[in-house]
Amino acid sequence: MADKQYRVIQWMTGDVGQVGVRHFADNPVYDLVGVLVHSKEKAGKDAGEIAGIAPVGVIATDDVDAMVALEADCVFYTPIIMDVDTVCRLLRSGKNVVTTAGFFHPSPDFRDPAELIRTACVEGGTSFHGGGIHPGYAGDILPLTLARVMSRVDTIHVYEVVDVLKDAPLDHIDWMGFGKDKDTFLSEPTILGLGLPFFAQSMHMIADGLGVTIDEVTAAEVGVATAVEDIAHDEGAIPKGTVAAQRHEWTAWVGGKPLIIFHAIYLTATPDRLEPPWDWGETRYEIVIDGDPPTELTLKGVRQPDGTMAHPGYDWTAMGAINAIPDVCDASPGWLNHLDLGLIRPRGLVRP
Repeated sequence: MADKQYRVIQWMTGDVGQVGVRHFADNPVYDLVGVLVHSKEKAGKDAGEIAGIAPVGVIATDDVDAMVALEADCVFYTPIIMDVDTVCRLLRSGKNVVTTAGFFHPSPDFRDPAELIRTACVEGGTSFHGGGIHPGYAGDILPLTLARVMSRVDTIHVYEVVDVLKDAPLDHIDWMGFGKDKDTFLSEPTILGLGLPFFAQSMHMIADGLGVTIDEVTAAEVGVATAVEDIAHDEGAIPKGTVAAQRHEWTAWVGGKPLIIFHAIYLTATPDRLEPPWDWGETRYEIVIDGDPPTELTLKGVRQPDGTMAHPGYDWTAMGAINAIPDVCDASPGWLNHLDLGLIRPRGLVRP
């Protein structure tokens, strides 16, 4: 098994997909046989050039039919939004699909597409798996891993804290609503709020792992901090008085009590530049379990000797899924969530 190689197709080459191309090119466990791109500008280029490395001998194409017809063990599917029909087509073609887009756990919100995916797996004799960083790892695998050393679990808190100007693409400023009037922001749907069904998948996976059933998932009122001065960035500035930080909170109730609480905190400034002066610290994922004994786990980047610390969010997102590819390909057909796979065996990570 150590010498087994998996033929993979990289489906899209955004930030996460480029991590995939670089890893597949460097890890002898994988043979990158095809790359599907969306834009005409990328089509015809060597995948290595797109991913910022030396040529890898695989020319990117925007021909979906050609990729579906290509022989491969697995498709690493990384668009931001999943097209269920395309994924089912890939599964029916005999290719396993591992994805960072959309579906991670067959929760009630995704009952219908889950049935389509399961049917396609049966027809193709293939498997489907979703992973990533959050959801797909920090908000589900880590809490369950931490619960293993507990005697009693009362509540589980999952914190995602992101310093947007340091650790996220600048396009997050606009599409997350930073720089908007506070009242306008609070009166409109938010990107994170619309993402609740996806985060709720992690809550359902925790509940399934603990052997309990969620009654409902509720959302608390969104919290906002505004800029006390203009906050400059490379493409302009967040004006004084507008939204410069936001906090979302979702709770999964079990037996009439809160069991799992997710906190999503996105900031663009230090406390002295915010009103109120929120101080949530640096970018990280933090798991806090109240129970016996009270226990905490933090996941973040490593501070370098020069004091800098980069947030490896895209790398974590990609690798959380990629490292499951061998186990998914070797498993029986079907939708495989983290509980089905158990402790995966990352392959090819230790190399000369």
